[in-house]
Amino acid sequence: MRNADERNVAEGGGGVSARPMLAGDRGGFIDRHDLWTEAQYAAAAQMRRVIDELGIEMVRFGFADQHGIVRGKTVTRAAVAAAMRSGLTAPSSLLLKDTSGKSVFPVFADDTGVGVAGFAGAGDIVLVPDPASFRVVPWAPRTGWVLCDVRFPDGRPVPFCTRSLLRGRLAALAASGYRMTVGAELEFHVFRADGAPTTAGSQLLHEETLDSLDELVQALYTGLSSLDLPLRSLELEFGPSQLELTMEAADAAVTADAVLVCRTAVRQIARRRGFHATFMSRPQGADSASTGWHLHQSLTDVRTGRGAFVPEAGEAGPLSATGRSYLEGILHHAAAAAAFTTPTVNGYKRYQPFSLAPDRIAWGVDNKGAMVRAVGGPGDPATRLENRSGEPAANPYLYIAAQVISGLDGIARGLALRPPTTSPYAAPAAPLPRSLGEAVAALEADEAFREALGSVVVDWYAHLKRAEFERYLLHVSDWEQREYFGMF
Repeated sequence: MRNADERNVAEGGGGVSARPMLAGDRGGFIDRHDLWTEAQYAAAAQMRRVIDELGIEMVRFGFADQHGIVRGKTVTRAAVAAAMRSGLTAPSSLLLKDTSGKSVFPVFADDTGVGVAGFAGAGDIVLVPDPASFRVVPWAPRTGWVLCDVRFPDGRPVPFCTRSLLRGRLAALAASGYRMTVGAELEFHVFRADGAPTTAGSQLLHEETLDSLDELVQALYTGLSSLDLPLRSLELEFGPSQLELTMEAADAAVTADAVLVCRTAVRQIARRRGFHATFMSRPQGADSASTGWHLHQSLTDVRTGRGAFVPEAGEAGPLSATGRSYLEGILHHAAAAAAFTTPTVNGYKRYQPFSLAPDRIAWGVDNKGAMVRAVGGPGDPATRLENRSGEPAANPYLYIAAQVISGLDGIARGLALRPPTTSPYAAPAAPLPRSLGEAVAALEADEAFREALGSVVVDWYAHLKRAEFERYLLHVSDWEQREYFGMF
């Protein structure tokens, strides 16, 4: 007699388990703490086959830190099996540093001040690989790459693992009946290795100018496609030395991983071709145009499979009632969310009028000057919101999580959407924060973020970013030197 459900357990069925049966694979950190799903065990088996078949000799185990920077270790082929059983250790102080690499908490004190045990003495955290994220690195020979989450050595979750933080918010969204889809438009600058510009600017989408960088464009296409990233386009942007890449919309967690991998890949591929790619929003020499990260987002009703933002026939406006409340949540919490969407000092220099970047908290119908652009309408399954306030350096997990927290609060409270603007740079609307310091203060005061993330996480992140901002305030800039040195 045939079984009623012969699918493998990894596929959600009742068949054979994907968990290893060899005694040597049992009893490791991952097995003891039950950290992998059946699907991950199946992916680990596939990963071992790929390593053998392709002759992979080194594997990079990396995790996203609080700044969205990949940190980790590269292990040899002989050490991969042990790393897959028990993870790899790293100093917990990596999660307590600002962007300069300076620890901004007293890591060698009995009480580090982070509000959770496990960080004293710069003790270890454990990098737990996610085998489903394994990729072969196309620009480095015989090298693989796998993303990790972080745990304490006793198996407890580390509350500052940003990849896990996003999954927690997506789980809360699913409990409310929704699934999130995210698409990314990432702008970036590419300079010659000596800092010289690569394009003159002011020629948006000019084909011949992009062709002058064809060696790099071809290398980026090959490399990003080989990583199975959902690359949609590579484009010439308006500013000098400015390019943009877009990715097809996908599940929010998948897109967050893709952005993390993509940014690292772009920089490493460019460097091997004699270029310097940067996702810094407004580098020197880029005065005419800053770079942004436009985040497209929509929700699907998990019960019906319908787009939750798509209005019914005859419903006024481009959004459903759910979409309108979600959008108002985005606007209501925009100042606090800015600490995640624009987490660097430099990113706030992008908020300027008539620059295709927003400068105030407003939305518009298909208006690219507004902070949020609503696209679509009745009968359009691609109805979505485009948040144009983010910078390309943002931690993708925190950027997307901030949208979920804000929008879900709007839905839960049934917030009424304010009217759209047709004059985004003249609308009587509250300005976006003018500095990282302002954004951090707004985050600290926002109860929805504290409830969703917990005060421990909010205070940890605010402390990191406030330390970064304070270092900036103490720096004597070129502008100050020019303005005052001779005058006074």
